[in-house]
Amino acid sequence: MTLAVPPSFLVGLVAAPLAKRVLKPLLRGVVKASVGVAYEIRRATAEAEAHMHGIAAEVAAGTAAASAGDRSAARVPKARADTGPGNQP
Repeated sequence: MTLAVPPSFLVGLVAAPLAKRVLKPLLRGVVKASVGVAYEIRRATAEAEAHMHGIAAEVAAGTAAASAGDRSAARVPKARADTGPGNQP
């Protein structure tokens, strides 16, 4: 008794509809999950970027305030700094 081997083309014709029924929902789920992960990564990145901008703004404000404080102290002459209402020459 000899078993006839069907041509691969016929196997493909039978297997294609079955593979489509199984693989289409599977691939749809993979794509949906990937898009969801990409969305969450984008959201987390935007949140981290906002935090970094906030920190940078605080540092810039602190640096500007410290710089302005140093400049105002440097502008006042020492002879004038000692003069007050009771210390008039």
